[in-house]
Amino acid sequence: MVDSGEKARRYTADDLGLVCDRLASRFGSRFSIGQALRDQHASVLTWLPPQAPDGVVFPESEAEVAEIVRLCADHNVPVIAYGTGTGLEGHVNAPEGGISVDTSRMNAIVAVHAEDLDVVVQPGVTRKQLNDYLRDQGLFFPIDPGADASIGGMAATRASGTNAVRYGTMKDNVLSLRAVLANGEIIATASRAKKSSAGYDLTRLLVGSEGTLGIITEVTLRLHGIPEAISAGICPFATEKEACDAVIATIQSGLAVARIELLDALMVKAANAYSGLDLPEVPMLFLEFHGSEAGVAEQAERFGEIATDHGGGPFSWATKPEERTKLWTARHNAYWSGAALRPGGRSVASDVCVPLSRLAECVAETRRDIDETGLIAPIVGHVGDGNFHVQPIIDVDDPREVRACEAFLERMVTRALAMGGTCTGEHGVGQGKRKYLKAEHGEAALAAMRAIKQALDPKGIMNPGKIFSD
Repeated sequence: MVDSGEKARRYTADDLGLVCDRLASRFGSRFSIGQALRDQHASVLTWLPPQAPDGVVFPESEAEVAEIVRLCADHNVPVIAYGTGTGLEGHVNAPEGGISVDTSRMNAIVAVHAEDLDVVVQPGVTRKQLNDYLRDQGLFFPIDPGADASIGGMAATRASGTNAVRYGTMKDNVLSLRAVLANGEIIATASRAKKSSAGYDLTRLLVGSEGTLGIITEVTLRLHGIPEAISAGICPFATEKEACDAVIATIQSGLAVARIELLDALMVKAANAYSGLDLPEVPMLFLEFHGSEAGVAEQAERFGEIATDHGGGPFSWATKPEERTKLWTARHNAYWSGAALRPGGRSVASDVCVPLSRLAECVAETRRDIDETGLIAPIVGHVGDGNFHVQPIIDVDDPREVRACEAFLERMVTRALAMGGTCTGEHGVGQGKRKYLKAEHGEAALAAMRAIKQALDPKGIMNPGKIFSD
């Protein structure tokens, strides 16, 4: 089993008792030490052992978050920011105990500036909630991880999703943040201006920091107009390599595809069963094009030619909106459909990302590795930007199977790094990927990260045990 990195606690029982007593007095029913609620606020979607906090508090304002952090800082008690708990690398585990700060009640959409194409939201707003709110104004927020994640959590983990190939990731779509630092101070990282060269880029420092530098309390996001025309389609291939080669050619040709997703044959089988699809169970690309009616038609025609050149086809349209919705709902449910392939098994979802030119090679080698290891492990990926996911489903009570899975995941990351890639394209580091950071970044860069952490959180109370191995 992957080491979750549990450490000795840095505070006494008296410290914790005092913090819990004061939180109970201040927040009443919005604070709890109940075991069931604490267990819900550990990482429950991973194979990492869940580590529950000592208490859970539900603030409703930035000022309350600051108050909680100041109290905990005074007594060296850790604070762990919690959004929806959908992270896959142990981000919300509490290896040293402490207080889980659940931001779900901070879910107001503060202001929409339609003329500036931006919106200000509290961290507990979820991506679906935001887009439901924006739809009537002809606007949408494009970042769409599979889960209905909170905006605060998406910013903290530098999330992306199926639209990233056209619209970028959270780092490209967060204009500014407000956050509570480890000493309880509140900072604003930037203005609403679309660009700035004024000082350090604190926004991008906090985006992807996984709650280790502060708790995000407000996010200003870049918006986009809903396209005039949206068309989706599917294209089968004989092998994952042929599909990836078609993706590479598509992107290198400059074709403005909005989504281009790979599902291997096993994932297509899982999606058919879980989501009621009726697709041929072969490697498949799901695609979507955004733009004018004429532009979308031209893009689709051009892609069809590229697919044929690489052994794919036929390329077929999902012409009705409900068909598109069903297709992309199935894609977003990939985690759950994959898990259903082996009832009673545990999903071990992991991702890597490589330069696009190495994508076909990396996926093909990973496929051979899966087959030789004998794992049940569907592949699915945001292949337009070189990012793909593998989801081994294993019996965690079988030590041999656990060891085989761990060794496979190690090889997958090593392979990606050797190809100039990264150990995680969008899942984040959390606890699960900490051991790879030195190999990816080098000791000097890791030391610089530690220096930033030490400067902003000298007591080490902000989500300890994440990103860094010690």
